[in-house]
Amino acid sequence: MDLINEASPHLHGRQSTTFIMGCVIVSLLPTLVAATVLYGLDSLILVLTCVVTAIVAEQACCMLMCRPTTVGDLSCIVTAMLLAFTLPATCSLAVAALGTAFAIVVVKMAFGGIGNNFANPAVAGRIFIMVALPSALSSYPDTVGKAVDAVSSATPLAMAASGSMPYSLVDLMVGNYAGALGETCLVTLLVGYIFLLVMKIVDGWATVPFILTVGAIMGLAGQDVVFHLLAGGLALGAFYMVTDYTTTPMTPAGKIIFGIGCGLVTALVRLFAPAPEGVAFSILFMNMFVPLIDRYTRNQLVGGAKHAVI
Repeated sequence: MDLINEASPHLHGRQSTTFIMGCVIVSLLPTLVAATVLYGLDSLILVLTCVVTAIVAEQACCMLMCRPTTVGDLSCIVTAMLLAFTLPATCSLAVAALGTAFAIVVVKMAFGGIGNNFANPAVAGRIFIMVALPSALSSYPDTVGKAVDAVSSATPLAMAASGSMPYSLVDLMVGNYAGALGETCLVTLLVGYIFLLVMKIVDGWATVPFILTVGAIMGLAGQDVVFHLLAGGLALGAFYMVTDYTTTPMTPAGKIIFGIGCGLVTALVRLFAPAPEGVAFSILFMNMFVPLIDRYTRNQLVGGAKHAVI
């Protein structure tokens, strides 16, 4: 028998990257259907635009870098869908394509592709659009059932910040209000997250501390805790972005620290910053600390020096 001498890791699982990303895509489909019902076919066109842009951008990068194509692992499609879910249905297709290209080319492929990026590409793409083209995210269409002509209005968080809140908690649960595609229907997001839990694709080590931290700080600040848990992009971020394999810590302890950090920054932004929402900023901010968190929370090797760099 030949002894194969290779670098770690040596433990192989049954779940391939394609399988994992495929499950994530399936879990996002109910929210895509809900967005299409709530905001019309513009939602579907926006998502498809991001998906096509992501595929073309990643394939072009692979060709220019003389690397085998990685489009087949489906990770670029997940990035595109998550980014599209942070945008309003009325967002310019050119802006959505630009943000997607930035996420794939600059944040993902420039650092070596899947598994090597330092930040969540979808979150970085959203912030890129927010900073470079803020007018694209200045207003959000109301739902088709409330306004057939898609009159634009502010999100519930923006309304709450200005002292008005016309939406009920039921509206917030089912997404019957002005908002981004994947930040509104909490029911479908929860269904997708439960599916990923059942399939053992994700866990709750970062998700639960994230949500609980936001709730605790908002409660201490005298805010409506239930409203802040239901409104904005908290559910999308907690269910799908802080569970990213590459840009979050590897150990349970590290994930808890990461989740608490995201919750703290999100709450502080909502309480004190001019911008009403802070989920994207909090995740990108905590992404920078992932190597440090991993360093001090990883399991110590038997006989190895504590915190030694391997």
